[in-house]
Amino acid sequence: MNWPQSIKAFIQYLKIERGLSENTIKGYQADLKKLADWLVQSDTAPAPAKIELDLLQDFVYQQAKVLHPRSQARLISSLKGFFNFLVFEDLRADNPLTLMESPKIGRYLPDTLTVTEIDALIAAIDLGHPQGERNRAMLETLYGCGLRVSELVSLRLSDLHFDQEFIKVTGKGDKQRIVPIAQSTMKYINIYVLEIRNHLTIDSAFRDTVFLNRRGKGLTRAMVFTIIKDLAQRAGIHKKVSPHTFRHSFATHLLEHGADLRAIQQMLGHESITTTEIYTHVETAHLTKVMKQFHPRK
Repeated sequence: MNWPQSIKAFIQYLKIERGLSENTIKGYQADLKKLADWLVQSDTAPAPAKIELDLLQDFVYQQAKVLHPRSQARLISSLKGFFNFLVFEDLRADNPLTLMESPKIGRYLPDTLTVTEIDALIAAIDLGHPQGERNRAMLETLYGCGLRVSELVSLRLSDLHFDQEFIKVTGKGDKQRIVPIAQSTMKYINIYVLEIRNHLTIDSAFRDTVFLNRRGKGLTRAMVFTIIKDLAQRAGIHKKVSPHTFRHSFATHLLEHGADLRAIQQMLGHESITTTEIYTHVETAHLTKVMKQFHPRK
């Protein structure tokens, strides 16, 4: 198989057999396209079954000059996954990148908002605007349930189980989980759904989608980013704020108030507890700040 055929087969494998999220698959696809394009530009294009380590090392070295270490690590992971797939499918005998090490990227500690900052950001919403109640309900849901932005925009009316105080969330790789929902969050969603959404002319494809744009269609992730960025400016918050900041804040605030790490893992939909443990580092930073502020031996 040539490069386009091999990449297409690999992407199908990731979708059907691995069940990876659309964003993860797009990342793999982009990395492999970079390699295929680079081979064409280099006037050397051995087939995926024939390419050798030295050529792949040259490619990774060239990319390392322009990529952040985190992006380099993802690139190497993409390539290793691709060649493992070729070996699995008996399309080549070995994975030439088995021994290639990824750059050390350290642990990323996410930005979080204080409760006061979250209140200020939500208070900056103009409730007199046609989309005001929707935006308040969205932000309350992001923070109140710890959702990813992709989970927020795909949330359906049939996922809302308010009588039992939970919502059903479809996360990465179409994996579903149950997330508790607070009375206050339910209240703001109900205001939007019953008083605003009911008066929209809704596109037939989005009748079950909770959060809609003014044309009655689903919101894009980019639109949610824009809404939050504008509100942060209005509220005078100078941190880098995104939809994911609400998810980080949700987990951090739960941990600060004594929530069990395992429970937080389940609510966030993390496969591994190791991913959730990053919030213990955020909590440690918070404790250090408290100690420095209040201990007599400053």
